[in-house]
Amino acid sequence: MKLSARIAAPAAALVLAGLTATACAPQTSDTGAKGDEKTGTLRVWLFQEVGNKPKEQVVDAAVADFEKAHRDAEVEIEYIPVDTRAQRIKAAFNDPKSAPDLIEYGNTDTAGYVKDGGLADVSAEFAAWDEAKDTDPTAKQSVTVGGKIYGAPLFVGVRALYYRTDVFEQLGIEAPKSQAELISTAKKIHKKKPDLYGLAVGGAYTYGAMPFIWAAGGELADESGGTYQAAINSDKARKGIEAYTSLFGDDNCPAAKCAVMGGNATVTAFASGKAAMAIGGDFSHTAVEAGSVKGKYAVVPLPGVAEGSVAPAFAGGNNIGVLKSSSHRTLAVDLMKSLTGKRTQTKMFDAMGFLPTYTDVRAAAAKKEPFVEPFVKTLGAGAKFVPASPGWGRIDSSLVLPTMFQEIVSGRKDVAKASDDAAKKMDAAFADAG
Repeated sequence: MKLSARIAAPAAALVLAGLTATACAPQTSDTGAKGDEKTGTLRVWLFQEVGNKPKEQVVDAAVADFEKAHRDAEVEIEYIPVDTRAQRIKAAFNDPKSAPDLIEYGNTDTAGYVKDGGLADVSAEFAAWDEAKDTDPTAKQSVTVGGKIYGAPLFVGVRALYYRTDVFEQLGIEAPKSQAELISTAKKIHKKKPDLYGLAVGGAYTYGAMPFIWAAGGELADESGGTYQAAINSDKARKGIEAYTSLFGDDNCPAAKCAVMGGNATVTAFASGKAAMAIGGDFSHTAVEAGSVKGKYAVVPLPGVAEGSVAPAFAGGNNIGVLKSSSHRTLAVDLMKSLTGKRTQTKMFDAMGFLPTYTDVRAAAAKKEPFVEPFVKTLGAGAKFVPASPGWGRIDSSLVLPTMFQEIVSGRKDVAKASDDAAKKMDAAFADAG
């Protein structure tokens, strides 16, 4: 059996579900492959994790299976830092001769990479792949642009509500079952225990705020004929914005401290015992377990507006795509299937805790590990995704939504003005993206 070449990138970086590149490659003039070679070496770029060894072992097993089935092919894996991926992938799209055959990419990057001409359309192969029929619809959406498939989902990440069981028991309260109850519970806890944030929130925590907007019936943008227009300033969206920003203040999470916090900071506040609740992902479990609240917390789906409902969560995650420039298309697609198939995703969950994108595999994972259950319930209730527009990368990297939240919680603008200004910036990004 041939061993895959494995090149460790010099710096480690944590893969956060749903990361968006801060820079995009310009449209290339010709990234089409010349031929479809059935032998040779396939090059793959995957993201390097903090604690990458377990991922490497799972990938090596998938590669070994692939090489056993394709005796005349070899695979070279390179693990690249997430924070420099934009530059690396930009260069690959513009220099097909030095580009890999496959890449791992954050699912919010899909539309931008398709516009740049970098990813191959694998719609026919995906449709004919038996395992693909069990792919979660939201995960499938993350590899879909204009009705065409540009890769295969590798894992999905979703957020739910972490809460301190010891604090709740001490105060005689239960996990909130509605958004209004969540807000009142957070403020009640902070009043009783001023040293704790009731619910840790962040002005820079876009993916923690989105469920409030969606739960109110709002949308980030509306799509018509492949064109997007901002909807963040609609009446329904504004109700969600008001609900989220009402959590910033001396009665829960002081704006002076919390306005600048992002998702990692809110989870850290919870894990370190500084907050009674936090909105965290399945991927936050390891960090919380390593904190001072180990054994003193539980997780439930983030409640929606109606009692007993679940707020729609952002479905983050990563995908594997074949580059349009690959001269080994057939082999590359087969390797994509090996790296993202049910067997590999099962092993990746066991090794890294990444949620599988197949509904049956995910259900089995929930039975195996109870902590997964609230995240699976959240996905089952209907997760949401960001606009499938190349303009989203610019909106995200230029901090349009965090700026809006921070303007509101600081008192510089009211919800109407801040959301109108954000909508103008979003529309400009959508228009420039075409």
